[in-house]
Amino acid sequence: MPGTSKSSFPKTLTGISGLDEVTNGGFPTGRPVLICGSAGCGKTLFAAQFIVKGITDFNENGVIMTFEETAKDLAKNVRSLGFDLEDLQKKKKLRMDYVRIERSEIEETGEYDLEALFIRLNHAIDSVNAKRVVIDTIESLFSGIENTGILRAEIRRLFAWLKEKGVTTIITGERGENTLTRQGLEEYVSDCVILLDFRVIEQIATRRLRIVKYRGSTHGTNEYPFLIDDKGISVFPVTSLKLSYSSSDKIISTGLPALDRMYSKGGIYKGSSVLITGVAGTAKTTLASYFAQGAYKRKENVLFFSFEESPDQLARNLAEVGINFRSMIKSGRLHIHASRPSLQGLESHLLSLYKLIEELNPSTVIVDPISSLITIGSDLEVRGMLIRLLDTLKLKQVNSVLTSLTHIKRIEKDNTVHAVSSLADTWIDLSYELVNGQRQRELQIVKTRGMGHVANNQEFSISNKGFTFKKTTRK
Repeated sequence: MPGTSKSSFPKTLTGISGLDEVTNGGFPTGRPVLICGSAGCGKTLFAAQFIVKGITDFNENGVIMTFEETAKDLAKNVRSLGFDLEDLQKKKKLRMDYVRIERSEIEETGEYDLEALFIRLNHAIDSVNAKRVVIDTIESLFSGIENTGILRAEIRRLFAWLKEKGVTTIITGERGENTLTRQGLEEYVSDCVILLDFRVIEQIATRRLRIVKYRGSTHGTNEYPFLIDDKGISVFPVTSLKLSYSSSDKIISTGLPALDRMYSKGGIYKGSSVLITGVAGTAKTTLASYFAQGAYKRKENVLFFSFEESPDQLARNLAEVGINFRSMIKSGRLHIHASRPSLQGLESHLLSLYKLIEELNPSTVIVDPISSLITIGSDLEVRGMLIRLLDTLKLKQVNSVLTSLTHIKRIEKDNTVHAVSSLADTWIDLSYELVNGQRQRELQIVKTRGMGHVANNQEFSISNKGFTFKKTTRK
């Protein structure tokens, strides 16, 4: 069945990035799903994307019945996400119906029911052979009913009718003070309930999603960050992927021949994660740039995520040590994405990385420095983000290089280093000391998984020819 996952429990794929993963296959086919939350949390956008993706990705036509926005206004509001509702209507794949309800026009009697709505909704579904339906919002539909008995009876009847019709339905609802919705009943009659939340912590806006319940199916129970950008909604599972990725035996160069010789196999494994640490001024960015240069020489794409320097400044500074970023950028094989960490939240930065990785298909990804992320998230949040990033890169066999600024000599006690050092395959620490007024630089390979390496500190200098090691000894 198009849009339905292969499961003993029939499910309909939502087409929303990440949501099908945390719901373990999508929404229950032919059943109502309640999406609730406060104003501005993205309920209507979720619903609209479910309908649009159903049409474009799974050939399942849809109906949107709205009680707050006219069809024209809704089409205008979601156009910024790339959803052309008017075009889908012209192609007879979507039916939009705006139902105007005035409280003053409703005579609340014991005979009040939804027969007129059922007739109207049934006609809309049959007119396009819809498999997906959105009702936005349930508060507006029942705003004129104050009798609790009638209210509960009609809500139950609406949900039962939708089940009998066999359409997979999203019903949106405003969150109540002490309940998931204002009526406090929909969550009991829904087969799947999803709560959306929009919060601002230390001036950083964050959106969260939680599956409150899902009858007959296992599902993720955590809070999951989600983002709304120009391509719609993306949900990020907070737990890492299963450790089922394959590992390559291929050895690649770090881009610095002298550093390659410090490893017993003459380089590092393809798909390795490398952590470069050091206090300010130890040349972390320069060393990371050698990895970019190595990939460039192999005619591979490189993505450089910079949190402190603009692309032009990076290119200018690295030219002084013999690394020609300008030529690499001009060739199209090096892409530098530069932004301040405070520009957006952790999830937004992660989404930017994901999208650029998909677009550019890089062999090497550099993040410089990860320590800047601590300014917009806790150690636990930053670690969670980096786990997801590194797992994704491992799965794709992409080399990753992360730099981190340390503030204390005992690097193992540094919060950022502590958060990611156990995740990295290779850990390189850079340091310097003043000896007779001269800066003496040293490099130490703290660890490397799966191969031998030089154990003692290696003294080096930096000139217009780059890194020069005074002596390289094998273990």
